[in-house]
Amino acid sequence: MQYVDLPDIQMVPEDAASIQQNIITVYEGLTGRTLQPGDPVRLFLSSLATIVVQQRVLINQTAKANLLRYASGVLLDHMAAAYGVKRLDPAPAITKLQFTLSIPLTSAMPIPAGTRVGAQGAAGSIYFATTDYFEIPAGATTGTVTAACATLGLTGNDFLPGQISVLMDQLPFVQAVTNLTESSGGAAAEKDEDLRTRIRTAPESYSTAGPRGAYEFWAKTTSAAIADVHAYSPSDGEVTIVPLLAGGIIPGQDVLDAVAETLEDRGIRPLTDKVTVVAPMPVSYDTAVTYYINRERSAEVTGIQTAVAEAVSAYQLWQKSRLGRDINPSELIARLMAAGTMRVVVTSPVFTELDATQIAQDGATHIVYGGLVDD
Repeated sequence: MQYVDLPDIQMVPEDAASIQQNIITVYEGLTGRTLQPGDPVRLFLSSLATIVVQQRVLINQTAKANLLRYASGVLLDHMAAAYGVKRLDPAPAITKLQFTLSIPLTSAMPIPAGTRVGAQGAAGSIYFATTDYFEIPAGATTGTVTAACATLGLTGNDFLPGQISVLMDQLPFVQAVTNLTESSGGAAAEKDEDLRTRIRTAPESYSTAGPRGAYEFWAKTTSAAIADVHAYSPSDGEVTIVPLLAGGIIPGQDVLDAVAETLEDRGIRPLTDKVTVVAPMPVSYDTAVTYYINRERSAEVTGIQTAVAEAVSAYQLWQKSRLGRDINPSELIARLMAAGTMRVVVTSPVFTELDATQIAQDGATHIVYGGLVDD
């Protein structure tokens, strides 16, 4: 059962009017005296009723915080601990760096772990450090190694190949260094909603990763940047994992390798399973919409236009936030109507059914205001 199917709960009633009336009724019953609206005693009892209401609100909040749906922050962390689950820490962006020597050497050239390479134009404030010691073999002039951003979180994401190339720790014979892959995988600390989802699926981890749910659970533990995972078996003994990053970002090879490394743990992967981690297949769509506003709301045109732009952006984010989510123009229309439009004509996208290995990706966006219209 999903949370949306569960009714909201209230441990104790919080209705201020009924609480106040109950206090006054009890007082009048005990004293035999009727309290008029302006009676100082009635005013005093009304002030007490306010305190009672506040306490009941706190009681409800405290009691509901013991339920997974309502727990948040540190309370959610404690709840997770009971399932052996820990909130994922912020993660650095990662990339592949290629070091190039000026000449081939007769002996191996060592590149120490922690060698720093900065991003262009960042003046040293954003840099990546090699995660492992490696050597460029004798006679070779290039070698590659994984590097992680020194700043945790989203800062190091989205540097294109060639943009991380400022060697900050000088090394002999190293002529150049550059990133071969777009940096990705950086994430802030895991959000409450994502942690709540992992707690719900934690029982899947009590087995090795044979069941689909177990593979998906363990894949998500790789990084807080992973928002969705689909696992399936194309044939006996083979498992394919498809991860998706937050914001609908398609993971790069570095993230795919990190997920594969997580699932290679002997306590997770069954011996007979061959696991492959692949990126989702992007399915592009354009957004072309013409909208109209009721003439009676002419004074609100500017605000509605702003709301429409925000609704389109929110729709595009929603569309790519989950694997296999069908491209659905009805959702776009609903959001635009809620933004205040009277009529919406959607030329694109058209409804497109996706499978769980695909992800919608927004292309060109063309939004036209058609003007004011009558009912």
